[in-house]
Amino acid sequence: MELYILLVVLAILVETTFLTVRKVKNSNRARGHRKIFVDTSALIDGRILEVAKTGFLSDDFLIPRSVTRELQLLADGKDLIKRNRARAGLDVVRELERVIYIDATIFDDSHLGRMLVDERLIVLAKENKGIILTCDYNLKKVAETEGVEVLNVNDLAIVLSNKFQVGDKIRLKITEKGQNPRQGIGYLGDGTMVVVDDAENKVGEEVEAIFVKFHQTSAGRMIFADLSKEKRKTHKTVSGSSRS
Repeated sequence: MELYILLVVLAILVETTFLTVRKVKNSNRARGHRKIFVDTSALIDGRILEVAKTGFLSDDFLIPRSVTRELQLLADGKDLIKRNRARAGLDVVRELERVIYIDATIFDDSHLGRMLVDERLIVLAKENKGIILTCDYNLKKVAETEGVEVLNVNDLAIVLSNKFQVGDKIRLKITEKGQNPRQGIGYLGDGTMVVVDDAENKVGEEVEAIFVKFHQTSAGRMIFADLSKEKRKTHKTVSGSSRS
């Protein structure tokens, strides 16, 4: 009987601890949410939707009605290119509302009167200690002078872009044979796999290869290169290191 009571008490303690930890985590998560005010240019650009779908963002996306009205005006305009891009932006708004990782809300900002959209975003961000999400370089500069933090989708794209260009030379050690005939495998210092054609017989040797193609998957990055047969360095050289 005493053992049964002890087991019940332990079970209650475990359940109570679990609920407490979950409550603290949820509370911390809620406090960690940022208020991100979304600009027209970021919606038209559309890339932020794909970023949101990955789950890397877990913030409050706040879309002023002045932004959606601006999209609607462009969508009804005579310029075909602007019209199509604006319609795509409106689709992004609808899709953002369905992304489970973020809380996207369209809200009324009519209390700001006749201010331009960019001015509204700056005022809203300052009043609510929020951040502006944009692709507009000029808005970014103006907001920063006002002390408002800005997330620029283009800055994110630069950070995530491949640092190699077609024709760049890469020095690395071939550590193993590839899956396909004539291929050798090496690794750069950051762990990126490099598949080098014609390097099957170069295992254990350091070679110079010319970058040909870059491949990105959810499993990681991969570079395809051709073994350089030239002795003179006619391209930019990028140093790599072997993986032990």
